[in-house]
Amino acid sequence: MPDAFPTLSQSQASAFARLGLANVRREYPHLLQHMINGPEDILEVRALHPAFYGSYDWHSCVHQHWMLVRLALLFPALPERPEIDRVLRAHLTRENMEREAEYFRAPGRQFFERPYGWAWFLKLAQEMNGYDAALAENLDPLVDLIRDGFMRYLRSLTHPVRNGVHGNTAVAVALALGHARAHDDQQLKLLCTARSAYWFGHDVDYPAHYEPSGEDFFSPCLTEAGLMARILPREQFLVWFGKFLPRLAHGDPANLLKPAPVSDPHDPKIAHLIGLNLNRGWVWRRLAAILPADDSRRTFANAAALAHYQAALPLLDEEDFHRAHWLSSFAVYTLTE
Repeated sequence: MPDAFPTLSQSQASAFARLGLANVRREYPHLLQHMINGPEDILEVRALHPAFYGSYDWHSCVHQHWMLVRLALLFPALPERPEIDRVLRAHLTRENMEREAEYFRAPGRQFFERPYGWAWFLKLAQEMNGYDAALAENLDPLVDLIRDGFMRYLRSLTHPVRNGVHGNTAVAVALALGHARAHDDQQLKLLCTARSAYWFGHDVDYPAHYEPSGEDFFSPCLTEAGLMARILPREQFLVWFGKFLPRLAHGDPANLLKPAPVSDPHDPKIAHLIGLNLNRGWVWRRLAAILPADDSRRTFANAAALAHYQAALPLLDEEDFHRAHWLSSFAVYTLTE
């Protein structure tokens, strides 16, 4: 990891924890994606999603729960830890998980939050297993449903989704792969690995000079590279990466190494670029750790990781709910993953 890259302090962790605790219990405003099959389906958000009703939308609520678990694990003496535990035990009950799973089984809802929310839920389940194994078992009804649906999706997806928002295939597979490895799920692990090699294994000279799109919160280029770094042995990855970004040793494409400017952080869509900078930060950190010490690309990756994080951090405004409901999760991921 870059020597100059900051670590998460306990004071930062407390601030993020307080924000997450407020977010996961804040029901409104809420952006509801909901298939209505009849008048009986017109319900309040909490009736539809008793566990993940807060944080503006379902997937953000899931990864805010993940953040709380991660912070509690990293800082056992965190002042907010008892409240985190109370919230987790109130939200992640077996009954709530069964009701969340039932929502997915209704007609037209089997694609709800696929793949982004699915992948973050698997990440939450992975983290929860290290926090409290008994509490983690409560998640099983939804874990089983999402895991099976994810495998069907991987088998059916003939072309990867290469966008910079929720549908990005590389992001979802990377998160699911971490869950599969942590749970020794050989079937899911092998499928994630094989499909990733099929989709991305022959990519060369990626056109990263077209990035970013104006509302990205992921880099399609770097998320793909980060996934391939997870599935390939190091030497094979270095060969693949050399073909994927063949001019990186000369600082090209320069736009991938510089933080994306955020012209209006109060615009919820333009503010996605704050998340993009955090995402680039965490992938550049991963790549810097893999590249040889005497490789000029490692120097570029280290500098880019730090620059992207430093550009994003001042824009994490807890008073602006459009930013506050999700960006803290990305910041914690960047600092700790």
